[in-house]
Amino acid sequence: MKELLLLVAAGLIFSAHAFAQSAIEPPLVTVTGQAEVRVPPDEVVFTLAIESVNKDMLAAKNKTDEGVRDVLAIARKSGVKPEDVQTSYISVQPKYNTDDMEYEARRAAKREFVGYEVSKMVAVILHDISRFDNLLSDVLKAGVTRVSNVAFQDSQNRKHKDQARAMAMRAAQEKATLLAREIGQSIGPAYSITEVAPADYSNSNFTQNSVAGIAASRDRESESAIAPGSISVTAQVTVRFRLMQ
Repeated sequence: MKELLLLVAAGLIFSAHAFAQSAIEPPLVTVTGQAEVRVPPDEVVFTLAIESVNKDMLAAKNKTDEGVRDVLAIARKSGVKPEDVQTSYISVQPKYNTDDMEYEARRAAKREFVGYEVSKMVAVILHDISRFDNLLSDVLKAGVTRVSNVAFQDSQNRKHKDQARAMAMRAAQEKATLLAREIGQSIGPAYSITEVAPADYSNSNFTQNSVAGIAASRDRESESAIAPGSISVTAQVTVRFRLMQ
């Protein structure tokens, strides 16, 4: 029995030693690579609010619905597909004359019921940015009471994100190669790769070890009142390479 216990103990010690040996990492160089791709937006998302106030709740709803129908008709006229239009938010709430007042003015004023405010939000995705001005003007004429948001987007974001990742990996590899060369060594296979959330580089200059890919902006000869600029797609990776003699 004592010999069995000794064998078990020896086996546990051997296993612990083997685990410790396997846990020892090889010589590594750890670097971070980051990249940015700037692309012109090719679509714009309008978030529009149609609101009506009336003491007759049904009348307020009908007026709001009429405005929504006008917006949908304008969207169709602008070539927007049905799947690119969505009514996303509906609200019905009582409105008082003091709702938009400052705190002190609200305390001094007599609170009176104005009516029921019926609101609907409509999101429209426009894939032809050249029609931006016309669509915005038309929906404002149709009775849209508030443009909640206008967002320029890149429909091929996944493609450009993958491009930025590949560029970030090349930046990391070049940096690791340079560092290893300075001590008379080279790099081997990657030991680990971690993608991290990059900081915002849209308004900053890149360091020496960053890669910036600037996509050429599309030529636009129209006299549009908008300047959508470009969208920044970034990627950042931390890579550990084996050090080779």
